Amino acid sequence: MKTPKRIEPLIEDGLVDEVLRPLMSGKEAAVYVVRCGRQLRCAKVYKEADKRSFRQAAEYQEGRKVRNSRQARAMAKGSKYGRKEAEDAWQNAEVAALFRLASAGVRVPRPFDFLDGVLLMELVTDADGQAAPRLNDVHLEADQAREYHAFIIRQIVLMLCAGLVHGDLSEFNVLLGPDGPVIIDLPQAVDAAANNHAFSMLERDVANMAHYFGRFAPELKQTRYAKEMWALYQEGKLLPQSVLSGNWKDDEHIADVGGVMREIEAARFEDARRRAGREEAERGPVKGEEPPPPWAQ
Repeated sequence: MKTPKRIEPLIEDGLVDEVLRPLMSGKEAAVYVVRCGRQLRCAKVYKEADKRSFRQAAEYQEGRKVRNSRQARAMAKGSKYGRKEAEDAWQNAEVAALFRLASAGVRVPRPFDFLDGVLLMELVTDADGQAAPRLNDVHLEADQAREYHAFIIRQIVLMLCAGLVHGDLSEFNVLLGPDGPVIIDLPQAVDAAANNHAFSMLERDVANMAHYFGRFAPELKQTRYAKEMWALYQEGKLLPQSVLSGNWKDDEHIADVGGVMREIEAARFEDARRRAGREEAERGPVKGEEPPPPWAQ
């Protein structure tokens, strides 16, 4: 097939020998199967910002580091330079996340190189060597669903231990390889400690997985892993080997609002009484009035 213009620099640099076929086109990128020597790999070509349907929502950008203050100011102003820097940062986020998560043992496609908006990475295949299907394209038996759900929950824990939340996890961005699920599409991954929306995104990721696998094993829809793992994370107790139950109960203790308000009013009254006493002491006795005896002061 004709080489896409964006992949030409990789061929010129000897990173890619040949583009074999398109693999898929998503909301943010087009993916091609390429040959690198004797190996088949993926080339993910990011779409330009005005051609993507997935917008860089502010909640995903929160907490991300930028190179310098000039870059930050330009991105905030939305200048031409700033838009380019924002686009580069969006793409670089996936590359950094892939390397970070692969090192942490999370099952993601192995990244190889990144050049001019093209990410070269592992081609995930099925048992027959064909491109692995997405979860959305397969039918599972109940036992398979339970097994894969437990695996995904473990991957989410590993991600959180590495300080990241996927942010857009669903059956559409998980591939099913011969060794189990493989998580893909990470440009929107957020820093768990620096992003105020991290927990809500984690909760959504976990809920999406429970809903999908719950189609085949309905009891999985009742699991509540997100709050359990987040509580451990906040306490600094979440570990890759942490055992989760999936049974989280919210604090159902009913606050005594009336008692709290009475305590507040009592404190206000006591404060007002003390201020009045200090003011009276500062004024001294009124003319013609006997000062109070020492025992009353």
